[in-house]
Amino acid sequence: MSISRYETGARTPKPEDVAQILATLGVTGTKYEELVDMARDADQPNWLDTSHTGIRRELTTLIEFERTAQRITDVATIVIPGLLQTSDYARAILGETSSDVDARVAMRVGRRDALMRRNAPEFVALIWEVALREPLGGYRTMADQLHHIMAMAERPNITVQVLPAGSTRWHPAHAGSFILFNFPKSAPIVHIEHFQSNAFLHKRKDVIAYEKAATTLRQLAMSPEESTELIATIRDDLEGRA
Repeated sequence: MSISRYETGARTPKPEDVAQILATLGVTGTKYEELVDMARDADQPNWLDTSHTGIRRELTTLIEFERTAQRITDVATIVIPGLLQTSDYARAILGETSSDVDARVAMRVGRRDALMRRNAPEFVALIWEVALREPLGGYRTMADQLHHIMAMAERPNITVQVLPAGSTRWHPAHAGSFILFNFPKSAPIVHIEHFQSNAFLHKRKDVIAYEKAATTLRQLAMSPEESTELIATIRDDLEGRA
């Protein structure tokens, strides 16, 4: 009965069950260890092999993580976090690299619903001041973007903290952006986006390093109140230039 339920996906085999089956079948050595390790992680969302997936599947996976996460920590060093972007700001970014701009902009803005639905995840945006001052799309577009961030920060599940520029000491934000997903029952996963590729990290030792980095950056960042004041000041300056 159990074997048939494993085969249909109705039930996830426990590591000890897999070990017993492999022993019965005479499987030993490296293959034995590999299959038992897979069983330990069978209920985790770490099936993704980014070296063999295209952008469409990676995006689908990212959306699923945004939908199912309990907490999302987005460390944004160069551009505004995707879930906080306005359509004009998103277009300024995506328009340079995409032939289907309208569809990609609509999808990115639509992903914002993950933060506004019932039982939405806690969202922590750690934004480097540099990203706030870069007027991508023009001064008016950026001023509107900052106004939108301030409005979103008023929601009870969203926290925005600014990492001040001008640091004389290295900190994890200097190494680049990343998103840390924490799930109710599954192990955390880290998403890293590069120019033409994405990666999902799920090995515990890798994730722990990013968890420590996120903790460090939250300690270095301004408080939410100080952050809102700075964003408002930058917004006003941009509006004066528009």
